[in-house]
Amino acid sequence: MDNSQPGDPHAIDPKTTGLRCRVRVGSADGILAVVPHLLGFHPNDSLVMLAIGGPHARIRLAFRYDLPDPPDDELAADIAAHAATVLARQHLTMAIAVGYGSGEAVTPVVGVVAPALQEAGISVQDVLRVEAGRYWSYLCGDPDCCPPDGVPFDSAGHPASAVLAAAGLTVRADRRELAATIAPVAEAARPMREAVGRARQRAGTLVDLAAAAAGDDPFLPLADAGRRSVKQAITRYRRGGALTDDDEIAWLGVTLADLRVRDDAWARMDPQFHEVHQRLWIDLVRRLPADCVAPPAALLAFTAWQAGDGALASVAIERALEADPDYSMALLVARRVTREGARRPAGAGLAGSVPAERLAKSCETPPRRRARQRGRSRPRAPRVPAPAYTAWPLAAGRPGGR
Repeated sequence: MDNSQPGDPHAIDPKTTGLRCRVRVGSADGILAVVPHLLGFHPNDSLVMLAIGGPHARIRLAFRYDLPDPPDDELAADIAAHAATVLARQHLTMAIAVGYGSGEAVTPVVGVVAPALQEAGISVQDVLRVEAGRYWSYLCGDPDCCPPDGVPFDSAGHPASAVLAAAGLTVRADRRELAATIAPVAEAARPMREAVGRARQRAGTLVDLAAAAAGDDPFLPLADAGRRSVKQAITRYRRGGALTDDDEIAWLGVTLADLRVRDDAWARMDPQFHEVHQRLWIDLVRRLPADCVAPPAALLAFTAWQAGDGALASVAIERALEADPDYSMALLVARRVTREGARRPAGAGLAGSVPAERLAKSCETPPRRRARQRGRSRPRAPRVPAPAYTAWPLAAGRPGGR
């Protein structure tokens, strides 16, 4: 990461490059200052991997693992193998590992991860542990540099943190605070449940029984109505409006259950309007009942992924999979993290934070590329032997590229 202060003539102009800013960090406290901005929240009980590459040694990828609780040698080995695989797929040959938590929780993991990365040909630049405003280096044995009681640091007060915050890379207190931004609105539960009932009755009136008798699709009128509603909702939000009526929200939620309607919404997720799209899908995710949440939550995850907001995409995936553990679109976005690393649309980031066992479910490809061939089974996501984690490619939207 390069160092640029506001007004620096060498700073990246986001209007011409698509990047928000660059900062240069060359010390442990500088690294620790930027990690929360890369993730979008302050990590706790986590192992964060920073992958470095390119001629200027920029951070290209940051990803986070939950620390095994209690410590587990097998899970530590899984984390090590997965981290090495992610870096190898991106041809990244340097890394920094940062464990957030007690020595009892961090040491067993980094003690496995660091040697595994080195055996895979990855140069480990540093291995740090952070706890209670202090850090320790596992690689530094100089007590003048790395005293036994740790080195105090203030990540929020570091100049790099100030630059990133000014660029709009906000940091939440923890991941739970971020998840709360898309949590259900409790007072909306009863009226929305009633509105969903009315929407389903309305949907029933659009089913064409005559078409069914003739062997045609009886749900096509419903899909057409749903697609019109999607277009109208997106247009309203792009014009600064919002869906405020329970029946409008319920109708959109019910019709999104049809994959044709969801795919129409998916195809309309223009990265240029990602903030608008996020606002729309957050409104639906927060107000719809659980059995209607999976489609809008998956759409939210996708548009957050497009925008490089990996943290938001991560919690949106979790909401979708809590509602429907087999929901294909949410599994697809999660699979992109584990299988494709930094592969993404131009200007997008990538995120996922789901238990590995969920990634073994069947997944769909995006609507424009889905091979609709009968008799062919859907591709299956690989079994990823790792605990819950979050990965953020850093090619755009975050410093150093996200």
